[in-house]
Amino acid sequence: MSWFSLIGIEMKKLRRSHIFWLLLAPLLVLWIPMVINSGMNFNMQAEGISPEHNFLVQSLMGLAWFMFPASLVVETVLLNQTERGGRGMLKMLTLPVNPAKLCMAKFIVLLILSGLQMLLMGALYFPCAAVASGMQDYQFMLPPLLVWKEVGFLYLASIPMAACYWLLAVCVRTPVFAAGAGLALIVPSVLMINTKVWYLYPMCYPFYLAAGELNRYAAAMEYTPAALLPWIPVAAAVTAMSLFMACLFFGRAERRAL
Repeated sequence: MSWFSLIGIEMKKLRRSHIFWLLLAPLLVLWIPMVINSGMNFNMQAEGISPEHNFLVQSLMGLAWFMFPASLVVETVLLNQTERGGRGMLKMLTLPVNPAKLCMAKFIVLLILSGLQMLLMGALYFPCAAVASGMQDYQFMLPPLLVWKEVGFLYLASIPMAACYWLLAVCVRTPVFAAGAGLALIVPSVLMINTKVWYLYPMCYPFYLAAGELNRYAAAMEYTPAALLPWIPVAAAVTAMSLFMACLFFGRAERRAL
């Protein structure tokens, strides 16, 4: 079975789920307060950051620290549970499908879903910035290229985190425990971004970049760009190892039952 066929089957399985609404709900929870409290963006001018940049960066920080990682946790659990209900995993393993290939197809679907959420994040920025501009009589709108660049970088930085959460969902069979453990891993991100070894903790990558953008736009703050070495090699190694382990453990209990 080809990759496209497997990915298409996995996408069809999600039609009856509420996973697409779960992509939109966190963004509404994020953007509505940002628009209502848009006047608070003027409070950062003493630090040298303009209200329009603060409006974007604060929303990205809120997304990167909790909303987006929490969405990934829920998505990984739901994707994995599609096979565990109604003995679905056993039925899939009776087909001529490599379990590792099926595992990777599900991970690609996870990346598609998270990419869709990031697209919605960027798309919602423009109407929200327009409404905030009208409310405050100030132009909050930034160039689209800048907005999409920031959103794109956060998405790319989240791929190692997604791989770690996927491994967790594969290894922990109980959905409640898998979701609880994933959410618990979000909390240390605030602490890790302030250490020199932040690159060892993939769950903090998006938040580290978002916090760094705040310092970059604030003239009164010291800005140090994220060093690509050793970050990129470590991120690549974590992603590869997580996916290898996920493929190794995917459906292992069901395979023993066959």
